[in-house]
Amino acid sequence: MARFDDERKELIDLLRSKGITDEAVLTAMYKVERHLFVEPMYVNRAYEDNALPIGSQQTISQPYTVAFMTQALRLQKDMKVLEIGTGSGYQAAVIAMLGCRVFTIERHISLANNARRIFDALNLRIAAKGGDGTVGWSEHAPYDAVIVTAGAPHVPDALVQQLKEGGRIAIPVGDRESQQLVIGTRKGNGLVTEIADGFKFVPLIGKNGWN
Repeated sequence: MARFDDERKELIDLLRSKGITDEAVLTAMYKVERHLFVEPMYVNRAYEDNALPIGSQQTISQPYTVAFMTQALRLQKDMKVLEIGTGSGYQAAVIAMLGCRVFTIERHISLANNARRIFDALNLRIAAKGGDGTVGWSEHAPYDAVIVTAGAPHVPDALVQQLKEGGRIAIPVGDRESQQLVIGTRKGNGLVTEIADGFKFVPLIGKNGWN
């Protein structure tokens, strides 16, 4: 039996009970071993449905949040996805496990380097770099989807413009203390949006985010 196999199954059952219905997302989250992405002191808590510290005043997202945002993007195999805020790398790994090609940006170089080592060890199809994610990664645009893992004061136009027509973006928007999760679909130069409540993220820092 794989390490933490029972805990992983229990987490998937919990996510299903909380309304995650996309079986591909649930399968990807079962396959990605979250304990590989947490600090050693938190390994035994890796399959709790909680955010956990990862250093640099950042956190690994709550599994429910990862599942909800991933499901909202309606991802399909071989889609190209831009992630803003690599953090531990867990969210990117879940998306890659769905068969997507992931491009991810992290402003904390130490976190970016650590995530890259994990991606390489797991042989995941993820390109990672350090930098200001609020300006996107135009060299690989357009993307089928964009996911932002930190709270922004508004939706950066640079990210919208790097989405394909009909592409989807998931981004928390609000103040530094509380946000609404905006799920948008690109139509022309703008977005058609829907809103989900009940999420909290660290601030998105950068040219088109918080100072």
